[in-house]
Amino acid sequence: MKVIIASDHAGLELRRELVNALKELRAEVDDVGPTTNASVDYPDFARSVSKAVAAGDYQFGVLVCGTGMGMSIMANKHRGIRAALCTNELEARMARAHNDANVLCLGQRVVGAGLARSILEAFLATPFEGGRHQKRLDKIREAESENGR
Repeated sequence: MKVIIASDHAGLELRRELVNALKELRAEVDDVGPTTNASVDYPDFARSVSKAVAAGDYQFGVLVCGTGMGMSIMANKHRGIRAALCTNELEARMARAHNDANVLCLGQRVVGAGLARSILEAFLATPFEGGRHQKRLDKIREAESENGR
């Protein structure tokens, strides 16, 4: 499994924890920064991760900021990205099972490292159910096309 991960300055510490968790899960992980806690703009990092996932270079992306909201908003501006802001394991499982989410967004100020790891593991381990959910994804893709994304 290939995963790309990034954060802004407000998500730096949690991102580092999650990189270690991904390595322990034997995922191939690319950490694209930032490397210090100097202020950066989350849209730049969300864009990089979203483009890489949408291009098919990675199966999943993980984005971390203070609340996860900014990263989620920016990631979802990209065609083919279904970013889910998750604060618990149930949300992570449902995001994958029903929405085929491909980017997980987390907030360092919202969830601690232990819960974030559990959310990440649930997200990565849950397959998309397809079936009745596929027609809904098709409608999302149709809306993306209508909106020029």
